[in-house]
Amino acid sequence: MKQIILASQSSARRHMLEAAGVVFECRAAAVDEAAIIESMRLESAGGRNIANCLAELKSLRVSRSDPVSWVIGADQVLSSDGEIFGKPGTIDGARRQLKQLRGKQHMLHSAVCVAQSGQVVWRHVGEAKMTMRPFSDAFLETYLVEAGEDILGSVGAYHVESLGIQLFSKIDGDIFTVQGLPLLALLDFLRLHELVRT
Repeated sequence: MKQIILASQSSARRHMLEAAGVVFECRAAAVDEAAIIESMRLESAGGRNIANCLAELKSLRVSRSDPVSWVIGADQVLSSDGEIFGKPGTIDGARRQLKQLRGKQHMLHSAVCVAQSGQVVWRHVGEAKMTMRPFSDAFLETYLVEAGEDILGSVGAYHVESLGIQLFSKIDGDIFTVQGLPLLALLDFLRLHELVRT
């Protein structure tokens, strides 16, 4: 079987690939996500383009040091009302972000790129439209305590596979895209190139 590398430390992406039976290893890509997002924000780049750029950079960074392997890079960006949201970093940041998003729709842009020999050979961006319900401040405070610091690594300060699902009234998009990896499209690519069982 050909070697596959996931250029990410994301436990959610790792678990999705493992559950799907993909054999791979993880190798973090040294990419300054915050600086790239800020630079692209200043250029008025949309969420889709930012997510795609980050996924591409991650896949290329690892592929250039391991040209034989197939390298998967992925990233996710949240956009709402023309604003790009990053990972909140702190509980206070999560509180501010969730207050700004509640009662509104936002978009999750989940990008994935595959690189080999230092070149991107495939890319895909999945999108999910998320509608947050107008939850109370009391609910928000309880949520922040119960969800804890695990949510700080998520662009939306939530995990829909756990307590975060209670923040929403409607979700349009597949669960894998919501969790940060358009898995069905990626599996199609991997099967096409005989990188997983067909």
